[in-house]
Amino acid sequence: MEREGTRSFNYAIGMFGTSIPINLLKTFAAAYYVKDLGLRAEQWASVLFIYTFIDAIDNPVYGYLSDRTRTRWGRRKPWLVIGTPLLVLGLIAFYSTPAYLAGTSLLAYAMVFYIFAGTLDSVINASYAALFPELFPDDASRAKTNAMRQAFQLVAMIISIALTPVVTGAIGFSMTSILYGILGGAVILYMALTSKEREIPPDEEQPKLLDSVKALVTNWKFWVAGLANAFYSAAMSLVLAALPFYAEYTLGISALQQTILFATVLLIAIGSVVVWARLTRKYSLMPTWRAALATLTVAFIPLYFAGNFIAAIVCSAFIGFGFAGVITTMDLVHARIMDEDRRKHNVRREGIIANALGFMNRLNGLFTSVAFVLIARIFLFESGDNPGPHPDRASLFLLTVFPFVLSIFSLVFSFFLHFRDMPSPDGVSDLTLSEAA
Repeated sequence: MEREGTRSFNYAIGMFGTSIPINLLKTFAAAYYVKDLGLRAEQWASVLFIYTFIDAIDNPVYGYLSDRTRTRWGRRKPWLVIGTPLLVLGLIAFYSTPAYLAGTSLLAYAMVFYIFAGTLDSVINASYAALFPELFPDDASRAKTNAMRQAFQLVAMIISIALTPVVTGAIGFSMTSILYGILGGAVILYMALTSKEREIPPDEEQPKLLDSVKALVTNWKFWVAGLANAFYSAAMSLVLAALPFYAEYTLGISALQQTILFATVLLIAIGSVVVWARLTRKYSLMPTWRAALATLTVAFIPLYFAGNFIAAIVCSAFIGFGFAGVITTMDLVHARIMDEDRRKHNVRREGIIANALGFMNRLNGLFTSVAFVLIARIFLFESGDNPGPHPDRASLFLLTVFPFVLSIFSLVFSFFLHFRDMPSPDGVSDLTLSEAA
């Protein structure tokens, strides 16, 4: 019989694999196409805007198909095994732009492969997220496993975000995407092939699309949690996308200093995951989730006034602390929604719910596209070739002002969501670093 620690590790390390390609895609896409290749900021905003609506269509479909899949390998594994190499190919193509492209052809190329890689990420993450409540049915095992996988995610972020300015400076974006794609893809496949799904009884009812849509549309907790996550995700997506602009135009620091800045934030976050996991166990899930959102929101204020490299490191550490709290608790909130739906309707549709929540998450594309339009209109930031008279202010707006407003909305929505807390079994010890990493 599979040991719980082995099951937790095999599943949790998948977050390392899924995070590598998507972080490279979402964090450096704007910097690569706008700052380096000369795509205009408003053109990039159109990519994000169109992708958001395509994602709105494909996410529920992927979840529905995943839940209804019946194979001798399980429901989720086929989607993970088939989707992973396609995601890797899409990532490589996105960052291997033919040199002769410019203007409209460059925009079309960026849009096609951003959408292609993004939709494959949706396929993989929906199946991965759907496994979580199935493999770990109680709060204690979920808290331990989630802390472990968030630690893996943060390690992946150190590689795919903090080290990327140095790596791309040495070998370029194309080779970096190949390296990261193979690394992330190999880990996803390891997770998929070693995580054992629950056997599906032959007579178990399959979820029906219209019934599932109706159940979600009428579930107000789904809407509240989804909107809270959408605003939070938009805030952090902007932070990640703005970091390269902030480092160059506001701080004027080198690639090595960028790596130090990013790595410091993420190392703080790794250590903070254990703190937030213990707070979750002591004070229960919902108060801890709200406290994490509040911490993240307040942290944007001092970062706005950080005018040099050292101050930026110190202030960014508070962002890392709040970020760690949200990622430690958010997935547990989503698992509660899946639990309540299963108990109420007596049908398992974790994939549909995970993808529906994923769609809500990806509404951040609307907000981030608006942010890029605003810096073009307010600060006249067009591209790396024509950054306008105040690229430093434009970068600061992307990094702090707009995310601060979005985080406030996320925090407000969190106060409208309530669950009856499920007590953890006796004898479950506090999480330690060895358990969480």
